[in-house]
Amino acid sequence: MSADPISPLALFGVKLTGAVAGSAISVAYLLPSGRREAAVRFLAGAVTGMVFGGPAGLMLAEHFGIGTKLSPGELALIGSASASLCAWGALGVLTRFADGLFRPAGGAQ
Repeated sequence: MSADPISPLALFGVKLTGAVAGSAISVAYLLPSGRREAAVRFLAGAVTGMVFGGPAGLMLAEHFGIGTKLSPGELALIGSASASLCAWGALGVLTRFADGLFRPAGGAQ
């Protein structure tokens, strides 16, 4: 089933859907501290999902041994959502780490 061709526009749509879904789902796992942080993390997750969705989907399919059972669109959707989900969470953790790292000594705000 993975040998079926997919149009570039359909592939773009699938990757965009996966990237947006991954970013939206991650809100439940690590809540942002404000609107600006939410927007930046959402956009970073969406861009990461779009860029790394294809390779991530192929890697996951190879790792779980399901590459022959899924279509290229499904692989791109899975990869985009997972890459977006991981990037969104990692960026949130790094942001909070950096906030604590650059806080003045003594806990003064």
